[in-house]
Amino acid sequence: MFDSITDKFQEALRHLRGQTTITESNVAEAMKSVREALIDADVNLEIADSFVEEVRTACLGEAVVKSVTPGQQAVKIVHDKLVELMGSEQSALNSGASPNVIMMVGLHGSGKTTTSAKLARYLKNQGKSVMLAACDVYRPAAIDQLRVLGGSIGVRVYSEDGVGDVPAIALRALNEARIAKSDYLIIDTAGRLQIDTVMVQELVTVSQVTSAGEIMLVADAALGQQAVSVARHFNDALHLTGIILTKLDGDARGGAALSIRRVTGCPVKFTGTGEKMEDLELFYPDRMASRILGMGDVISLVERAVEKIDRDEAEKLEEKMRRNAFDFDDFLSQLRQMSRLGGMETILKFLPGGNKLGDLAELAPAKFKGMEAIICSMTKQERANAEIIDMPRRRRIAAGSGRKVEEVSQLIKQFLMMKKVMKNHGLMNRLAGSVGALGSMGGFGGMGGGFGGGAMSGFSGGLGGFGGMRSGFGFRGSNNTVSQKDKRKKRHK
Repeated sequence: MFDSITDKFQEALRHLRGQTTITESNVAEAMKSVREALIDADVNLEIADSFVEEVRTACLGEAVVKSVTPGQQAVKIVHDKLVELMGSEQSALNSGASPNVIMMVGLHGSGKTTTSAKLARYLKNQGKSVMLAACDVYRPAAIDQLRVLGGSIGVRVYSEDGVGDVPAIALRALNEARIAKSDYLIIDTAGRLQIDTVMVQELVTVSQVTSAGEIMLVADAALGQQAVSVARHFNDALHLTGIILTKLDGDARGGAALSIRRVTGCPVKFTGTGEKMEDLELFYPDRMASRILGMGDVISLVERAVEKIDRDEAEKLEEKMRRNAFDFDDFLSQLRQMSRLGGMETILKFLPGGNKLGDLAELAPAKFKGMEAIICSMTKQERANAEIIDMPRRRRIAAGSGRKVEEVSQLIKQFLMMKKVMKNHGLMNRLAGSVGALGSMGGFGGMGGGFGGGAMSGFSGGLGGFGGMRSGFGFRGSNNTVSQKDKRKKRHK
């Protein structure tokens, strides 16, 4: 979602980074571009003007820290103001009576029912007991949808067929949650195509009879300023306690995420980043600001790894790397771990400067799916010992995977080259150490060699050398080796 605004922010601030002095002239030029970037991202005009003026004033009045250049100081000011604009810090769910009642409200199509289930899954993974209440009695199949979603995550759904009294259903659901001693009751209410008096009154009544501690608006981020307007109207009627922005993984311009807190005063507490049940994330303004400015968000990436990467699998990988016994089975495991994190395209978004690499053909999801198909077409013996894969075997593997023989040969060549370089440079033990150090955090190794993040060197130590990623271990190491040989040849001549 933020690719466009990220590019424009980086362009606007690029010429400031190297400045030895900050003047009204160069600040004004940069702020003009920042304002254009905000407006293009569908940020409220008043908020855009206010933001630019706050940054301009701070830049011209800020005492420059000796350890940084004035340009770097300006970038930090922009970052801090973005954080302030989006809410300064992460806002936790309100705690109160047991069960805590969370009302989910919003318009049709915002993803309210799915988000209710996602939130239930999130709370369940936090060790809380949760019950869902199906109170959308108007949309066809809404109750059945919530039942299916609740079943998929192992959460009970309270529902009543053929009953139209929504406040009464909500009250009975609350009584059931009390009997079950649930920590949370999440009420999925009906959406509308537009806000109307009848709808609002029904929601007000539900909030009163259940004493809801959280009234959470589920807003479609793709609506831009319309989402902000919707949030304002719901807040005036219901006194919202928080907002969940959905579809933040789409290609909309991101203005809602930047504007909604300032306009409504309500914190964004979660974001929906995909269609799967696990695609719900806490909203951290500081991390989002870093991503918008192209600084990456390695902390969130590691947190994803903690949840999704198998620790035992990582420990086995560590041991094999120490023995230099890394084989195609291990590489296949790494590919699948990467897929659990959302694929290389998603991972890059969390890495500093990674958004610039997202469009490379070598990093396309199909490239990695092709690698997986090739490896799956190998025999157990071939995966364990790549050296035995001669041309007849390569033809068979190509036929079985639906890939070209040249692709099979390239993958094998790069894999063997990577192992050789890692062995010669003593990287195996260092990578294994990285995997081991992070094993307690879910086993995520990382991407230090490929992308410059020292804490994350194991996971992509192998992947970095594949698919034409010249920044990774395999290509970088082999290129350096070739380069040294060329230099020696030239000196000899």
